[in-house]
Amino acid sequence: MKKLTILTFVAAMMILMSSFASAQTATGTLTVTATVNSSINLVFNNDAAGVALSAGAGTNTATLAFGNVSAFGAIGANITRSTTATTFTVSTPVDVLVSKANSASANYTLKAQLGAADAVNTWQVGGTTVTSAALATITATGAYGSNVAEAIALTVPFTTANATAISNTINFTATAN
Repeated sequence: MKKLTILTFVAAMMILMSSFASAQTATGTLTVTATVNSSINLVFNNDAAGVALSAGAGTNTATLAFGNVSAFGAIGANITRSTTATTFTVSTPVDVLVSKANSASANYTLKAQLGAADAVNTWQVGGTTVTSAALATITATGAYGSNVAEAIALTVPFTTANATAISNTINFTATAN
C-alpha cells in the first residue's frame, strides 16, 4: 500500500508540473500604421499596328528595334517610310500606358527627351520633335488607363554611310495634372 501511495503521489506531482509548464504564455501588441501616397505608372506595350518591342514590353524600360532601314527597297513589317529629296523617315507606333492609383488627378502630361544629342538624325514622338536639350510635350492631357499609340519616328539623311548603326534612348516623363 505504501508503494501505491508513493506512486500516486509521484503521478500527481508529474501531472501538476506538466500543467504548470503548459500554462506559460506571452502576449504582445503590434501597432501598424501606413500613409497612402498617390502614384502614377508608365509602361510601354506592343501596338498591334507597330513593330513588336524586342524587349521590355509591359515595363517602363523597353527596346524598339527597327532593324535594317533604307530610303528605298524592302523594310520591315509595320514600319512606315517616307522620303524627301535629302532624307528618309521610318516610323512605327508604340503604345504608352499611364495608370494612376489613389489619385484625384483627372489626366497627365506626357513629355519626352532624347538621352543623348544627335546632330545628324531627327527624332519624333507622336509628331513632336524631341532633342536632348529639353523635354518636349507630347500630350498635355492624356487619359489614364488606356494604351495610347505614339508614333516613334527617325529621320535619316541620305548622306549617312552604309551600315551606320543608329541608337539613342527616348526618356518619357508622365506628370499628374
